[in-house]
Amino acid sequence: MLKDLCMAYTDLSPSDIQKLQKIEEFLPIIADVVRADVFIDCSTEDKNKAIVVAEAKPNTCESMYEYSVVGKFAFRENEPAALRTLEIGMPTRDLKAITQENKTVRQNTVPIKNEIGKVIGVLITEQDITKHLKRDWQMEFLSQTTEQLTETILSFKGNENIITHHINEAIIIFNRKGVATYANPGAVELFEKLGYKDGIVGMHFDNLVLDGTAFEKIIKDLSSEVVEVAIGNLSLRVRYAAMRQKNIVVGVSMLIKDITEEREKEKELILKSVAIKEIHHRVKNNLQTIASLLRLQSRRIDTELAKKAFNESISRILSIAVTHELLAQKGVDDVDIKTILSKIKDNTIHYGLPPDKDIRVSIKGDSFIVNSDKATSIALVINELLQNCLKHAFKGKDRGLIDVCIQKGSLYSSISVIDDGNGFDVEAVENDSLGWNIVKRIVEDKLSGHLNIESDQNGTKIMFDFKNE
Repeated sequence: MLKDLCMAYTDLSPSDIQKLQKIEEFLPIIADVVRADVFIDCSTEDKNKAIVVAEAKPNTCESMYEYSVVGKFAFRENEPAALRTLEIGMPTRDLKAITQENKTVRQNTVPIKNEIGKVIGVLITEQDITKHLKRDWQMEFLSQTTEQLTETILSFKGNENIITHHINEAIIIFNRKGVATYANPGAVELFEKLGYKDGIVGMHFDNLVLDGTAFEKIIKDLSSEVVEVAIGNLSLRVRYAAMRQKNIVVGVSMLIKDITEEREKEKELILKSVAIKEIHHRVKNNLQTIASLLRLQSRRIDTELAKKAFNESISRILSIAVTHELLAQKGVDDVDIKTILSKIKDNTIHYGLPPDKDIRVSIKGDSFIVNSDKATSIALVINELLQNCLKHAFKGKDRGLIDVCIQKGSLYSSISVIDDGNGFDVEAVENDSLGWNIVKRIVEDKLSGHLNIESDQNGTKIMFDFKNE
């Protein structure tokens, strides 16, 4: 069929067609190993369409196709990756396409070239796009290996030795008896790292297996399993799969990827997280110690004005300590703003609420993540505003409400502190007030935001915004 189609629709030479026929023999192996439908397409006189000259469906998973598409055309508007590779001789990975059965798939393409480097066809692997969207690291591993494996298979030239391009993953192919018949340079290098002195080709599977998997189990199991193993200082991701031709098992493929660098980076992140937790924990403890010392010192002071100043300072220190406490628990440098404000509310009520008043504070609105620097600044501002409300807004009243409302925006987010107290003359705000100056400075300088006040006899609303990350 391949020869007839090539002669009818292409200008390929007999030697080119013979090379495609040789590659066609390996399509079932590729389909099983990469768990995908595999095709060979060739150029036609029409630059916007190619002809499907060969195909293979996987035995290790469900095929995307109900019928054969050999002899049908692939059009540029549906399969741009295939036409691109035929034209420029470059592989394409993970590009969306529409099949002859009108299904959406992801295509990987590899050019097929003759001895003088001319592109004579394209080898295509296709996977279900829904599985692509849901795939885990195992499917990612298979996708990355597809192009490299097909290039390896394309390197078969009659009885000559296999010549491959540089391939990062190790690829070993075993025959039905479990004897290694091929090992790519990546596999040779890897097993040299593992201390192997003899050549891999000719060794039995039992001498090369890395995780105790039995050869017969792979032969009988139609599915392919990906595992991770640690050998010495190396972390490896390994996949064994039975290879089939015309529903007959002809051997086993072993694909190995060195993921040592990935695992080392993960360890570094874990160590960094532990270090961050420890730093924030120590800062929190130091701030609480300072607050305790100030509290002891305040007890030795007789004047109410001085005690009031001490208590305000203690509250500010504790508001910063709250941020570091949460960061120490998470082990990261980010924290949820709503959680921070809830902690600030509890501390402010505990240390600043007059015992003879029933004032309720609520935290409402959006929950989102901010970095530690921004969280500390916001905590200080809210602490000052809540303290101010508790001291001044409800004079002459036994009860009251304070709402802290959080609103996340696309560029700027805002927080409002709203009370139903007595209100005040906005124009008469004391600019020499330490608390008010702290709020203004932090909002304008640290948060790059704006401060707005609205107040009348029904209460006060103070709103400030801040730039998102």
